[in-house]
Amino acid sequence: MSAFAKSDDVGYRGPTACHAAGISYRQLDYWARTGLVVPSVRDAAGSGSQRLYSFRDIVVLKVVKRLLDAGVSLQNIRKAIDTLRSRGVADLAGITLISDGTTVYECRSPEEVVDLLQGGQGVFGIAISGAFKEIEGTLSHLPAEAATPAEEAPTATDEFAATGGDELAMRRARRRAG
Repeated sequence: MSAFAKSDDVGYRGPTACHAAGISYRQLDYWARTGLVVPSVRDAAGSGSQRLYSFRDIVVLKVVKRLLDAGVSLQNIRKAIDTLRSRGVADLAGITLISDGTTVYECRSPEEVVDLLQGGQGVFGIAISGAFKEIEGTLSHLPAEAATPAEEAPTATDEFAATGGDELAMRRARRRAG
């Protein structure tokens, strides 16, 4: 898309916004009337007037649609967006939202995730790739040993001999072996 198309002085009519966001006109109209996603270029001003949505507005429409598709209720989406707005987040298109299908989280950084439905309560995220690299680095400095094939593993008799004939140790070894 060209830089001109992303400019805030350009607006897109409802049908174009619907097509780009993958929503129905009925959804678009409802979300505008209830204040969920209000067109920032020009709102409707009576019968026959046309709403004009900015590129960023359409991005937010698409995010709302994806959250709905993920199973998040419209009520929870509205609450998440209201929480962001109450914190002074004017540019909703500039943030990253993630969801587990029930709640909505704002991802501020790779380490910080905030649950928007619990009043901005912090939660934690675990980047598996980061943990993988960390463990890989740690293990590179520690000793490792080769795995012993099952047929070479010590038997109960070997353990009995190794323990000096301790009957209790032999019973434990048999239980583990069998």
